[in-house]
Amino acid sequence: MPYSEPTNLAVVACPGGEAFAQEVIVHLRHMYKHRFNLKRDVISKRYEIDKDALIKDINLYNDLKTSDLCVRGNVEKYRVPEFLVDTEFTYFMNGEFKTEIKDCIRGKDVYIFQDVENHQELSLNGGKNKQVLSVNDHLISLLVTIDAVRQAGAYDITLVLPVYPYSRQHKKKGREGLTASLLGHIYENMGVSRIITLDIHSREIENTFAKAHIENLHASYQIIRELSKLVNLSPEGDDLVVVSPDTGAVDRNKFYATGLKKPLAMLYKERDYSVITQNARDTNIKAVKLLGDVQGKVAFLADDMLGTGGTLLKAMEFLKEQGATKVIAAISLPFFTGNAISQFNQAYEKGLFYRVIGTNAVFHKELLECEWYINTNVSGLFANVIARVHHNQSLSDLLDNRSIIEKLVKKD
Repeated sequence: MPYSEPTNLAVVACPGGEAFAQEVIVHLRHMYKHRFNLKRDVISKRYEIDKDALIKDINLYNDLKTSDLCVRGNVEKYRVPEFLVDTEFTYFMNGEFKTEIKDCIRGKDVYIFQDVENHQELSLNGGKNKQVLSVNDHLISLLVTIDAVRQAGAYDITLVLPVYPYSRQHKKKGREGLTASLLGHIYENMGVSRIITLDIHSREIENTFAKAHIENLHASYQIIRELSKLVNLSPEGDDLVVVSPDTGAVDRNKFYATGLKKPLAMLYKERDYSVITQNARDTNIKAVKLLGDVQGKVAFLADDMLGTGGTLLKAMEFLKEQGATKVIAAISLPFFTGNAISQFNQAYEKGLFYRVIGTNAVFHKELLECEWYINTNVSGLFANVIARVHHNQSLSDLLDNRSIIEKLVKKD
């Protein structure tokens, strides 16, 4: 493993995924420097070599190994890797996109970042244009970028998609398309070998791929870390009950209940499926019933994504009516579309909930300003997975984090 200069690892950030990519790159740089120092210290002690001389020897080895003439930087110091590829994105006024790779990526392991739910105003065409892009705009931008990277001779292509596009269209109920599956086939046909995503809406999507791998990460450790700051998770601590907001989220909340060693309750919602939810206030939920007890307890709900938020608001209000002292929700992918933020502000003022824990997998500036919202950072998790995938190392302890959650609860 070339600790000083991982010449074959490259990051291409689409306009929507640039913010998340920059955060991941910060972690990657820190990780590589930490690994370099560990390697230097161990070898220096083992072979009784001066540390400064060893740094120069490692840099010499990397200069001999690189396909370039040599690696830029001081040969007597640690040389910070350059991960980000210089890329030019052009947005035409008719809605078309063009991606041009400015650096050579031939033979490299390329990771393409895209946040399809980034609906903030983006700077395009070198700052000449400001544009808010839709999910479909981001998706086309991603496909154009994959093609550009493939045409530029990348050895391997991995998509880093904190949100898997169209993941809710995974089950056929009538004369409708399986769009989540369709996109999977498109990625594969374009030469994508791996997808790294967060809390994919349905595990069925993983069966879409014939050759490509999908690494489905979980933010459970990061969420429990923030939860431990709000409530005492020890057996003698706060009386906490984990509540599944619906039948589809039972497995997710069972995981939290098992890890926290707390009781599990469930909400059952009667819906009118002839009504399509348009905003957080007008939902298709007609009645809510509780299986379990939350009287005098802190209620904790976890779900994978939040759109308009109407379902969660109704659940929070119902739990408060049932006697919950506090209601805390955890959302891996906080979209907060439409007027969701204003609706949650009103609900918070009424005391219907205490906090919402979300992740930075979705870039949302307005959400970060809300008193009731807690943002937990998952970029370090993605950086760890990328580094291990690139160097063919095991992901087991990152994909199954029950052991570190148990340590966190014991510590609390």
